[in-house]
Amino acid sequence: MFKPIPVAIGLRYLRAKRRNGFISFISLASIAGIALGVTALITTLAVMSGFQREIRDRMLQMAAHATVSAYGEPLGDWQQAVAKATADPRVAGAAPYVEKEALLSGARNQPAIVRGVLPTHERKVSVLADKMVLGKLDSLSPGSFNIVLGKELALWLGVGVGDSVVMTTSDFRSTPLGAVPQLKRFTVSGLFEAGYNEFDRGMAFVNLSDMQRVLRMGEGVTGVRLRLHDMDQSWEVARDLAVKLGGLRISDWTSENANMFRALKMEKTIMAILLSLIIAMGAFNLVSSQVMLVTDKQADIAILRTLGLTPRGVMQVFVVQGTLIGVIGTVLGVIGGVVLTLNLEHILKAIEAVLGVQLLPEDVYYITGLPTDLQGSDVAIIAAVALAMAFLATIYPAWRAARTAPAEALRYE
Repeated sequence: MFKPIPVAIGLRYLRAKRRNGFISFISLASIAGIALGVTALITTLAVMSGFQREIRDRMLQMAAHATVSAYGEPLGDWQQAVAKATADPRVAGAAPYVEKEALLSGARNQPAIVRGVLPTHERKVSVLADKMVLGKLDSLSPGSFNIVLGKELALWLGVGVGDSVVMTTSDFRSTPLGAVPQLKRFTVSGLFEAGYNEFDRGMAFVNLSDMQRVLRMGEGVTGVRLRLHDMDQSWEVARDLAVKLGGLRISDWTSENANMFRALKMEKTIMAILLSLIIAMGAFNLVSSQVMLVTDKQADIAILRTLGLTPRGVMQVFVVQGTLIGVIGTVLGVIGGVVLTLNLEHILKAIEAVLGVQLLPEDVYYITGLPTDLQGSDVAIIAAVALAMAFLATIYPAWRAARTAPAEALRYE
């Protein structure tokens, strides 16, 4: 015998005899339960990771990776801030901006964030020019008082290209009739569609100098937006720029959108915990099958004990047998989860073709397929959790088997 005795006996018990068919069936059910739980968990987390990646990419294609601004006042010498920021090799581009919350009035009223930009600089930090569905970003020339609206925002305002929109800000100016809010009429020169509701419904763009004139800011700007070659380095770049640009406020996209990404992460964690219950159900089936196997093998355990096998050895026999069930179920589940995730989009299209429905309408979800992001770390954690549950499920039945008294077990044989 080329393997330890407990391992050899555990492998032999894995394949039950014909008279133990029910126990064998319970063992197969345990394997299937663990495999299904692992498959469902891997696929679900891959889809959730895919949606998180899609949301992040759509948001960051319009938002800044990092932002330079002054504390409580306009940033005066923004050219110097741009020069120092772009001197960092990790920074791909920089652009000044002026931003203000305002009430836009067309056929209807809708609040929005109005951002003043320089079209030539804006191309370096966002893909706004590529997201134009009507008109061009270059229409935002100085003194034109043109405005580019998100497609959803234009729909809510009831305006189109060529229509006028009145911008009302919270800044008041003194007149002989008293304080009145700042009002300025803009002409809609284009519409964009970013595929992210926060931008499409809540943002508008005008020329930087036009915005400065409306807000009477002079040459100052709200800040400078930065785009990085690697957005995952945003925190490190922001920290280094804070030292280089002493006295200025530096923020990155991870801090500005911390609540949203924390909520997405928590949602993924809660879903993982809930779906882990499927694996736990398979583990409970494993406990049942092991307890029944121990009861059925009372005579065999007694004989092994009389032949010199220690209680520890008996416990190892059933731990090996139960752990092998967990290993088989986990391996099958990992293979099934990976295969299902990689082919999920094709499966979705097949279901849509058979049922004649569109499960993910593009006009609702702004996506044309089902995004997935299969992460090796998630697969490894799921496999480890499944193996741990299977191992823990074998401890009580194995301990019970180790306590079997040979004389009591053989009394009625």
